[in-house]
Amino acid sequence: MSFWRLDPDVIHLNHGSFGATPAPALEEQQRLRDAMESNPTRWFLADYQPALDEARSKVADFVGADPAGLGFVNNATEGVNSVLRSLEADLKPGDEIVVTDHEYNACRNAAVVTAARTGARVVPAAIPFPLQSAREVTDSILAMVTERTRLLMVDAVTSPTALVFPLEEIVAALEPDVQVLVDAAHAPGMIDFDVTALGASYVTANCHKWMCAPKGSAILYVREDRRERIYPAVISHGYNGGWPAEGGHLHTQFDWTGTDDPTSWLATPAALDAMAGLHPDGWAGIRRSNRELCLTGRDMLVEFLGTEAPAPDSMIGAIASVPLPRTLPQGGTIFNPLMMTLRDRWNIEVMVMSWPDPSASLLRISTQQYNSLEDLERLVEAVATELGKC
Repeated sequence: MSFWRLDPDVIHLNHGSFGATPAPALEEQQRLRDAMESNPTRWFLADYQPALDEARSKVADFVGADPAGLGFVNNATEGVNSVLRSLEADLKPGDEIVVTDHEYNACRNAAVVTAARTGARVVPAAIPFPLQSAREVTDSILAMVTERTRLLMVDAVTSPTALVFPLEEIVAALEPDVQVLVDAAHAPGMIDFDVTALGASYVTANCHKWMCAPKGSAILYVREDRRERIYPAVISHGYNGGWPAEGGHLHTQFDWTGTDDPTSWLATPAALDAMAGLHPDGWAGIRRSNRELCLTGRDMLVEFLGTEAPAPDSMIGAIASVPLPRTLPQGGTIFNPLMMTLRDRWNIEVMVMSWPDPSASLLRISTQQYNSLEDLERLVEAVATELGKC
């Protein structure tokens, strides 16, 4: 059986949106489901917690975390909501939550709702794109921080513009006076990422993207001095000690938030092991080769378009966005019609989005181990053909 269960008749250049799970991890998830369904009572009450602790330990090691500070959530958006909801008791009218204008829409919405509940306000930092250096990101963010700033919510890797932000510099400038919540949805597995070394108060990340775990697996890491005040978005038995998790407050609160299918969490180590075996250098080789192919694809696109690379190579991981001509037909509020054309006429899945407004569009490529140079050449041919019709 193929390592990937992707449709072989389609060119998949959008790993960054939803990921793709290798067959060994899906098989492990099914094995876990079979065990769960064979005796649900025994499995949930006796088998689940030890299996969860083992999976957590392996994932924590992968991201450089203390297992006591790591809880599983279903996606990074849930992690963001958990932190923001927990902080609402400390926010007052006039307090500020700084975000960037490259922030993922779902997470920005969560900040807007928290601000509305508390009387705080969301302050956007405008990050230029295209840009010349990472310093432009740091300067733009720090310029928006005032004595009323209580939280910065910032991406490790932005979703629309695919920029690797200079987190270490930003966090060092703000913590501990201003808490930093890192939306690292794209980071683990794509770039070298260590949550403890980073030093932020909170880090949430998807496992289903670049770690290639089954859908519904993500993590929330909370620094030791912040843990006792953080609760899941769904309050459950752990609030009054009703779930016998070990490992401290975070585990008690997050390990059981109601009956669900937790097998995506438990199968994440299988995904890590399977992926590591794809390259002679393991995960370091995967990150390196994915990035090299992505940069090649970006350079092919900007050469065809006759433009410059919109960001330095140092700010690119395994996803890259390039601005498209503003003469391109627009449609909808998020996705450009070119995205559907590439799917329907060329069997290419790639992200084409309207950003920063409906009059402008970005084409974003994501490259993973299942991609090749030929995939990128076909994409450039397709884009050239379709733009020539405009």
